[in-house]
Amino acid sequence: MEESSRKIRSVFLTFNQTKHYESSMMSLIGNILWFILGGAIMGLGWWLAGLLAYISIICIPWGKACFVIGKFAFLPFGKEAVSRKYINKKEDIGTGTLGAIGNVIWFVFAGIWLAIGHMFAAIACFITIIGIPFGIQHLKLAGIAIAPIGKTIIDK
Repeated sequence: MEESSRKIRSVFLTFNQTKHYESSMMSLIGNILWFILGGAIMGLGWWLAGLLAYISIICIPWGKACFVIGKFAFLPFGKEAVSRKYINKKEDIGTGTLGAIGNVIWFVFAGIWLAIGHMFAAIACFITIIGIPFGIQHLKLAGIAIAPIGKTIIDK
């Protein structure tokens, strides 16, 4: 009985390892194609916006958000944006009231327009059928573009 249980566990673990390997290979291929076909330019654009925000000093929280989105825009496959509150198990300045106010200001002045831009890019990718995975990434970018303050990027 114990021997068959070991064999079943071994097969299950091998299956999970193979599934993880295939998933990470697909993410790698997707990220390479994304980076070459526009992700590099998109990420650099976000980082340039972040540098400009840092120069103005008053916009440093939004500059930090631009760097987070830029990192995400470079290689979005296999990653997702989550609240730092979820990761750290406690609130910080970006996940509290000030972060919420910052996200409202961001949404009004930049977030809605960036999200709309990513939505149009997603629709264009979905129309091509082969671009559906890229469209999904644009939707993820649209989601973080709406309210980026207090978010971080993690591996799935």
